[in-house]
Amino acid sequence: MTMHWILAQFIEDIELTGHIPTDASVFLAYHDCLETHEHCKRVAAEARQLAVRFGVDESLAEAAGWLHDISAVFRPGQRCEVAQQLSLEILPEERTFPAILHQKLSRVMAKEIFGITDESVLSAIECHTTLRADASALGKIVFIADKIQWGQAHQQPFLRDVQDALDRSLDEAVFCYIDYLWQRRHTLSVIHPWLAAAYRQLSAMRTLQNKK
Repeated sequence: MTMHWILAQFIEDIELTGHIPTDASVFLAYHDCLETHEHCKRVAAEARQLAVRFGVDESLAEAAGWLHDISAVFRPGQRCEVAQQLSLEILPEERTFPAILHQKLSRVMAKEIFGITDESVLSAIECHTTLRADASALGKIVFIADKIQWGQAHQQPFLRDVQDALDRSLDEAVFCYIDYLWQRRHTLSVIHPWLAAAYRQLSAMRTLQNKK
């Protein structure tokens, strides 16, 4: 199948090697996404460490970390139009706050440009901002790695609590961050339905565990 032109234009002058860390690094640098490059580099390293810690394939975690924000080449104002051209489902919340669409666009780019076929990696990329119910361990790792490596430490009031929660379990860390957002949901631009579903599921699981 021929790659959609809207994606193909980004690799016209780039020779990909098949080595994800190298290719993602070159791609982002070539398109002058230097802040995203540094963020993805940190998230990939963090995801790899968490994968080792929680018994997940570290190479898959690293690949997902490198590619989770690869759609930074599209500005937020472009994302709805691009998603429509790629025939992606756009939820009402994503139309209201198009920046969230970057996770779905990154999934498509990871598959079509970088040749990722592993569904666990694609799914982790697709929900790295919002998570979703029934997320895999890999999905949770990329989700948490992204939050740990998001901005400066002083800008992340949740960071210490999330890191402490990781000492208990991956699910505890995920819930810690989502609950942080949930308690502040009235200040957010939107509540993505995937995030709400993940919150409800994790809350129910914690309630059951506390009853045992």
